[in-house]
Amino acid sequence: MYITITAQKLGDNYARSSANFVSYLEKENEGRIIEEQEQFFNQFGEEIKADEVIREIDSNTAKLKRNEPRFYSITVNPSKRELNQLQNHSKDLKTYTNELMIAYAESFNREINGQKVTVNDIKFYAKIEHSRTYKGTDKAVKENQPYATKILELKQQIKSIKNGMVEGNIKSLNRKIAKLEREAPYQINGKRIVRGMAKEGSQTHIHIIVSRKDISNKYSLSPGSKHKASEVNMHGKQVKRGFNRDAFFKKSEEIFDKQLNYNRNYVETYTARKTFIKNPEKYFASLMGLPTSQKALAFKLLGKSGMPVPPMNIPVNKAQLAYKVFKQLKRTLDRGIQSSSIGI
Repeated sequence: MYITITAQKLGDNYARSSANFVSYLEKENEGRIIEEQEQFFNQFGEEIKADEVIREIDSNTAKLKRNEPRFYSITVNPSKRELNQLQNHSKDLKTYTNELMIAYAESFNREINGQKVTVNDIKFYAKIEHSRTYKGTDKAVKENQPYATKILELKQQIKSIKNGMVEGNIKSLNRKIAKLEREAPYQINGKRIVRGMAKEGSQTHIHIIVSRKDISNKYSLSPGSKHKASEVNMHGKQVKRGFNRDAFFKKSEEIFDKQLNYNRNYVETYTARKTFIKNPEKYFASLMGLPTSQKALAFKLLGKSGMPVPPMNIPVNKAQLAYKVFKQLKRTLDRGIQSSSIGI
């Protein structure tokens, strides 16, 4: 499970409307009949139309400045192994999302009218998507790029020949293009992977748009706060503030595991990913200390994710750990996090 929370930011200032973002989330519904479309939902109901989402988010921005986000985007990316645990992708993930947003509300160190923030104070709309496309930052696209560049050069040569600008053998150039297409290292069904191509396999994930203001349009609730929990004096009153991301991410896993009876391996946890980044020696010490069956599964999952896997008998003594291996592993994990495509 990989979850991101990002502000609305686009350019130097924040757009006054959520229309562009909501339109982006509607892309999968294009060309589909109503029965096949995924609609927005929240804690109060389902089958919510896009125009209602835009209207509700855009009108819930009282006293927000131009340089303050109107909403936040939460993206929930279950791994392939987690998706395999679902009986019904849409139904199960809708149930999970509503439970997740309860945890989201609980992660605020805030009070509204003397009461701790609850999910019913949060104005959000969620949507299930079932496909993804390759981005320019994906490994497959980046490593196919040298082939794409050469193919483009050859196609430009062919165009110049057809326009009579130069002389050349078009058939020979087409053969070279076909050869490069076959040699590109990343393919789907015999076709070179390029930016915008649909990714293979199950790609179901969740998008959530959350208003910056609470449902009453009076209180600001920012998950982007730098504080986990603190108090500040505002207008002569002590006001609690902060959002505990660590608690939210951990709770997100607990909810999924309980709801779907999922047996989460150590390497799939938020705690493990955070430990890996901050203290790789401790990460591998924990990994090597797992029971035999769990350790074997951990190494299998790491291998499927595309991460280089050290021998299972790697020494845990800090002085003996291979620094180059850790640097390579960390770079790989960082890339996976940035593209939200860690396959474990």
